[in-house]
Amino acid sequence: MKEITTKDLAKKLKDEEKISIIDVREDDEVAQGKIPGATHIPLGQIPERLDEIDKNKHHYMVCRSGGRSGKASGFLKEQGYDVTNVAGGMLDWKDEVEK
Repeated sequence: MKEITTKDLAKKLKDEEKISIIDVREDDEVAQGKIPGATHIPLGQIPERLDEIDKNKHHYMVCRSGGRSGKASGFLKEQGYDVTNVAGGMLDWKDEVEK
């Protein structure tokens, strides 16, 4: 499984790269703040919301610590998606968040 550090992901955002970030945490966790521009799709809803995830784009998967996003990454990879897990998740995220 491909992984990226939160520091490297933050650099991509600062460099204004057009990237897709999917936050798979639960509603109450996301309410405390998410990476700016991230799409929120809770882990349990991924299978029924595949039509919202563009198969032609690369996606960065994030959760609280990297476990759930790792599961989401594995599932999406099996479905033919190009994904990278964000190692350390929001616990390691040091940059700004949006609420």
